[in-house]
Amino acid sequence: VAALLAFFLGALGIHNFYLGYTAKGIIQLVLTITVIGAFISVIWAFIEFIMIIARSGSYAYDAQGQPLQ
Repeated sequence: VAALLAFFLGALGIHNFYLGYTAKGIIQLVLTITVIGAFISVIWAFIEFIMIIARSGSYAYDAQGQPLQ
C-alpha cells in the first residue's frame, strides 16, 4: 500500500502520513503547494518509492517499527 501511495500520490507526501512519518509528509505537502518545490517533491517521492520497493533503510519499517509487508 505504501508503495502505491508513493507512486500515485507521492508528491503530496501521503505515503509518509500512511507510514507514520508526519513531519516528512507535511514538508512534502508544503513543497508541492509551492510551484518551485513541486519539482523537488516529485523527485523526492520517486526516490522514496524506490526505497520502499527495495525495503531500504528506514523504509523497511513504519514509524512504529513494524516491518512493511
